[in-house]
Amino acid sequence: MQNKSDYKIEQDYLLAIQASVEAGIEILQIYKAGDFQVKEKEDHSPVTRADKKANRIIIDALKTTGIPIISEENEQVDYSERKEWDFCWIVDPLDGTKEFIKKSGEFTVNIALIENNKPVFGVIYIPVSKELYFGDVKAQKSFKSIVKDKFEIDGFLKNAVEIAPGVTQNTISVAGSRSHINQETLDFIEGIKEEYEQEVKVIPKGSSLKFCLLAEGLIDVYPRLGPTMEWDTAAGHAICKAVGLAVIDKKTELEMIYNREKLLNNSFVVSNLT
Repeated sequence: MQNKSDYKIEQDYLLAIQASVEAGIEILQIYKAGDFQVKEKEDHSPVTRADKKANRIIIDALKTTGIPIISEENEQVDYSERKEWDFCWIVDPLDGTKEFIKKSGEFTVNIALIENNKPVFGVIYIPVSKELYFGDVKAQKSFKSIVKDKFEIDGFLKNAVEIAPGVTQNTISVAGSRSHINQETLDFIEGIKEEYEQEVKVIPKGSSLKFCLLAEGLIDVYPRLGPTMEWDTAAGHAICKAVGLAVIDKKTELEMIYNREKLLNNSFVVSNLT
């Protein structure tokens, strides 16, 4: 890890990292076995046995912190109670369920810690590639590490590498959703071409991987001009925010906040373009 001596990770963050990996191991076992048991939720989105089992692993771990939890797979607490929370975890135990079912490999485990409606820590684990990203906003650092078969937190931290956004070259790379690209997004991409007078390459990726690629400097812009939920974005937002990138709500033109009355996000853009 770069600058390891001046970075001390908090115990709750370690717990979230450990939980994400344990959930990812369970998800990968189900993924390889192919026993998904797909069902449809009230909003017509799919849910699988992997979503449920991963959620239980994460909830059991995080509840020991005493911090309340918002998870895609939990019944949501009424806002009259949530609005009093100074801290909360926001969890998507399996982000990219459609990609999981299609067996594309592009699905993640997302865990974020929110303080006063702002992300302060996020972890995203990719079970298939065993890549794990985490960002500490207060420390202004984000890291990437590869999880080995025998996960040991000390070894994991020792091998973590600090990441940072890249410098745009001749081609601007834009992250596109594999399942959700729309005309508004295509128009946004055309606008980038006109404004910057550069070639634009669209890189399709599923789930919250797009935040990770932006924080790591592998893409330049991530526009999501369509609906997402807070648990889809909170962890990735933290990882990007820790390296100086803002997730801008297109409706308010301000940085996105969390634990809102309605957990449905507005469209947003994250960009490294100046």
